[in-house]
Amino acid sequence: MSEIRARRSGDRPLDFLLGFLRKPREVASVWPSSPFLVRRVGDCGDVANARVVVELGPGTGVLTRQLLERMPADGKLIAIEINADFARMLRDDFDDPRLEVYEGSATEIATALAKQGLEKADLVVSGIPFSTLDEGVGRQTVEAAERALAPGGRFVAYQFRSHVARLAEPVFGRPERHSGFWNLPPMTIYVWECGAGG
Repeated sequence: MSEIRARRSGDRPLDFLLGFLRKPREVASVWPSSPFLVRRVGDCGDVANARVVVELGPGTGVLTRQLLERMPADGKLIAIEINADFARMLRDDFDDPRLEVYEGSATEIATALAKQGLEKADLVVSGIPFSTLDEGVGRQTVEAAERALAPGGRFVAYQFRSHVARLAEPVFGRPERHSGFWNLPPMTIYVWECGAGG
């Protein structure tokens, strides 16, 4: 584990709420993810053994912090954020050379990796609300995640609704499901392993 350096402490709950109110289709909920949820997402993603991680929809960086704390010291975390305010906050709040913030769509995983001289990721983790995405964009995001993953890599999505499972099953197969975590709203964690579909 690596001790991360943050320029600011806290999860910016007010900024998260304002982001939801301004663009509810981009922000999954009115409140940042709970500590219980982010720890379990990290467990499901086997973050400690992931050298290249892509985070889709990091928001104010609650999961970003957990990923940086648990991933290898020589790892790379690429946070893809479409909301310009959140992207700026991430750059301002974190002082860690392993983190790169890419401002753009979650469908642009390959471009974000290529900008860092990378081709594949060991983990793609997503908190973006698939239930509010255009159907085509949701499908393209799942397909982009599948193309980006190295063999044995994992796609982990934590969601309030089950839309991601319907979109991802034709690509990855059936997911593992983990639910019952203390969070507002309650979330289910979906886990796929690249090459393990069926």
